[in-house]
Amino acid sequence: MTEAVFRETTAESRTQSVPLSHLSLELGHLYMEDFEAGPGRLREHFAEVRIWVDAARASAARRGKRPRISTCFLIDDYFTRFSTPADLVPHVLHEAERAGLVIDYLARESACAVADRIELAESVMHRLVESPPPGSYGSRPAVSQTGWLANGQRTPTTARSALGEVKGWQPPLEIAARNHSLFMDVELWSEKDGRRLWSCPFLAAVWQLARLGLLRHLGAPVLVPRPWNGEGFPHDWDQLPPLLGLNGSAAPFSAYRTCTLLPNRFLAVEDAVRLILDQTDVDAQALRQVAERSAREGLAVPAAIAQRATYVFYEGPADAGSSEEG
Repeated sequence: MTEAVFRETTAESRTQSVPLSHLSLELGHLYMEDFEAGPGRLREHFAEVRIWVDAARASAARRGKRPRISTCFLIDDYFTRFSTPADLVPHVLHEAERAGLVIDYLARESACAVADRIELAESVMHRLVESPPPGSYGSRPAVSQTGWLANGQRTPTTARSALGEVKGWQPPLEIAARNHSLFMDVELWSEKDGRRLWSCPFLAAVWQLARLGLLRHLGAPVLVPRPWNGEGFPHDWDQLPPLLGLNGSAAPFSAYRTCTLLPNRFLAVEDAVRLILDQTDVDAQALRQVAERSAREGLAVPAAIAQRATYVFYEGPADAGSSEEG
């Protein structure tokens, strides 16, 4: 007779693991004004990026003899839409190849908000855990209501005397400040035409979590690359997969660490990204999987999520537009 074995389904791990590279190297996170500026702007970007790609690869090699490195490129189709994938993507690939670079994965920024009908940004928002300042009593509404996330104590509301003098003013205070405070307050979304418009820093934080292999939906990985069939690209952005695998022999999309190469106008945005990552309660099982696999490979990975993301900022063109909404 066959002996039946019964298990509690809740006792079994439901979080699926994802393949991991050692490094996810982002070759660009450009907005529509960059493309509107003409082929020279994109050519200049890749020529500058190529210099730092070699340095990033050399740095990764210090941690392993044969590091697995994948590259990715992010196109803004969330704040504005310019041209079509059929016209734009071949141009990007051509200019990258001209600079001696290969883009393994191509992503749409709108996928950081919603991908395959999964509300990724909304899901990450519900995982935010604000760091309460010392002495606070929860009088301020939660981030899920205000849409603002800070790294410390905001300036309290102050009263004015009959003569208009401010009484009892107190400065903002950074939690765990070293000697002096570096206070930051980040807007995560706004409301526009009756719908929520996620901010650039928040979408970039979702993007970092995806690249680090730490996003799940009901235990299943999200933003899984779809292979490109080598044919033409669609004429509608909504018909382009959220994440497209362009190189069949590439290392995995997600990685233990990320390195992002950007014009220096993105510096403030990425500071905000790190603040968001520091206050995100990441899936514990996904974290455990990364820790166990990196230990087997003898690879040290920082415990803090924000410390797994590194950046190279180069001097961008002086006439570039805002990085918040291309």
